[in-house]
Amino acid sequence: MQNIAERLRDAGTTALSDALDRFGIAGQAIGILPVARSMRFAGRAFTIRMLPVGTSGGSVGDYIDDVAAGDVVVIDNDGNMGATVWGDILTWVASERGIAGTVIDGVCRDSDRCVELGYPVFARANTMRTGKDRVTADAYNVAVQIAGVRVSPGDWIVGDSDGVVVIPAKKVEKIVQVAEEIEKVEAMIRQKVSQGLTLAQARKDLGYHSLQTKR
Repeated sequence: MQNIAERLRDAGTTALSDALDRFGIAGQAIGILPVARSMRFAGRAFTIRMLPVGTSGGSVGDYIDDVAAGDVVVIDNDGNMGATVWGDILTWVASERGIAGTVIDGVCRDSDRCVELGYPVFARANTMRTGKDRVTADAYNVAVQIAGVRVSPGDWIVGDSDGVVVIPAKKVEKIVQVAEEIEKVEAMIRQKVSQGLTLAQARKDLGYHSLQTKR
């Protein structure tokens, strides 16, 4: 039997987004996209909240030693486009340790490295400007937000070519079941249309338009 991470990856963000809509959960992190379209992941959130560095100094990356294999690094940098919080060394360490991926509400750099290593990095954009002496990690494993979506430590994060969704840990089993149901119905629609039925009739027969409706 597949584990939750595998089922989430297989379902994909579009079906999971529809399932979130059905539960009335705003879990779509709009505007955060993969560095390369082939990147995908699913794992539980290890959260970091960044703040402007101020006068006390501080690091943007010492937390990496505490992230478990299979987890996803989720960095709340408040959408900051002027200072990176993820680059070459962090990508290499994360890849070596089997971390599932990284999601940044902000920008990354050294994007070629994550492509080379096949390590999934999702961000608003990439740039060359370091976050050193500009931002610092303020808190770890606390509630943060990415693109306006709340993320608590241990929530499930899924990313693929269409973006990132956040799934509350307590709802993950129900949401993945609904996403799998949606995928199954869509496969049935394609089959019926290939057999000569109109798309409108196939959707109606299978109750497709109700699948994403909030209940």
